[in-house]
Amino acid sequence: MTSPTPPTGPRPPKIRLFSRSSWPQARHLADVLRTETVGGALLLAGALIALIWANSPWSDSYTRLGDVVPWPGAPWHLDLNLAAWAADGLLAIFFFVVGLELKREFVAGDLRDPRRAALPMAAALGGMLLPALIYVAVVLGGGGEGLRGWAIPTATDIAFALAVLAVVSSHLPQGLRAFLLTLAVVDDLFAITIIAIFYTADFQPVPLLAALAPIALFALLVQRGRTWWWALIPLAIAAWTLMHASGVHATVAGVLLGFTVPVLARRPVGGDQPATANTQAGEGGLAARLEHRWRPVSAGFAVPIFALFAAGVTLRGTDLGALLSDPMVIAIVAALVFGKSIGIFGSTYLLARFTRAELDEDITWADLLGIALLAGVGFTVSLLIGDLAFGAGSTADDRVKAAVLLGSVISAGLAATVLSRRNAAYRRVAERERLDADGDGVPDVYQHPDAR
Repeated sequence: MTSPTPPTGPRPPKIRLFSRSSWPQARHLADVLRTETVGGALLLAGALIALIWANSPWSDSYTRLGDVVPWPGAPWHLDLNLAAWAADGLLAIFFFVVGLELKREFVAGDLRDPRRAALPMAAALGGMLLPALIYVAVVLGGGGEGLRGWAIPTATDIAFALAVLAVVSSHLPQGLRAFLLTLAVVDDLFAITIIAIFYTADFQPVPLLAALAPIALFALLVQRGRTWWWALIPLAIAAWTLMHASGVHATVAGVLLGFTVPVLARRPVGGDQPATANTQAGEGGLAARLEHRWRPVSAGFAVPIFALFAAGVTLRGTDLGALLSDPMVIAIVAALVFGKSIGIFGSTYLLARFTRAELDEDITWADLLGIALLAGVGFTVSLLIGDLAFGAGSTADDRVKAAVLLGSVISAGLAATVLSRRNAAYRRVAERERLDADGDGVPDVYQHPDAR
């Protein structure tokens, strides 16, 4: 009896991790990273000013500035001080841009393709779960105080991370840059979900339901291509106000508004021409135009001002030995430095092992280790979750700030050390990715993937 002949035919191509995306996607990525890198430098400046000011002889003026209430007695719980307005108000702009980017990734980016989406989704999930587990384990071992802050080390600050890359002059290959950005976007999605579910205080369903009305009107206008600022901005403010009154963190309104904006360009009425590559990449849609308009505001103003108010932890008179031995501080630093890097690196390695995927020819596992370490830079969202968990200005909140800053600096230093060792190889890859021998405006590697 003969054994059955195994089926023949072409095998499906192996998945290549960190391969280049399309040229329109690469061009969009370059624009985003350019803006975020400048924003990261401003964020670092804001954080540095806050630290110096809070530890200077004029530290009282720093505290008084954050405590100023511009509109005392305002209705709808809007009698917030300036520090709260920076966290709840300005960060809504940041999360609106996050919503636009998330929508774009799901409709026209890497998250649209399940094969390409599997990598950043798995890496982001591993980079969220392991830090949370490390935090909980360390805090429980130290007595259990501060468990409410378990989500603090789960987020990556893309602007801070890109500022680190700019300092070390690292010319990362396009595939790695795309992975870093998509990882941060998915990370933000998880962080938004955590904030909405676990950090909602004094929930009020009526204002939450009422917030759906301005969001729906906003969606109706943008879906029809109506970009009247005099209508959209008041609707966005109304949605933010009602969301804030509901007890759900008001920045969630920014994400929901971003999700309503169409990504793909509208075809002319009666037109039957196929969508172009640019349209498929979302370059011609309203989401791209709004993102181009609001990302500089978010990166260049909203996030740096938040950093100015949030990063000012006073260390004068503090027992540094007691601070560094505090279980909550140890938990946050360990989760950012080890949890993030091991979670991202380990989940990516397991994905490659079980799917038999291969790294792109220009990428090594050492490169991924550098990116995984860089993802341990948690700043903006980590500080926000710390405020929500323990209350701004509390003793626990000061420890959170110190730990987030320390963990982020350590992660950044380790990532810079690992990535800078491969800078010569990155430069060679970057030169190939810029080469346009035929002068048509599209680098050759995006037209002919085998071009070397």
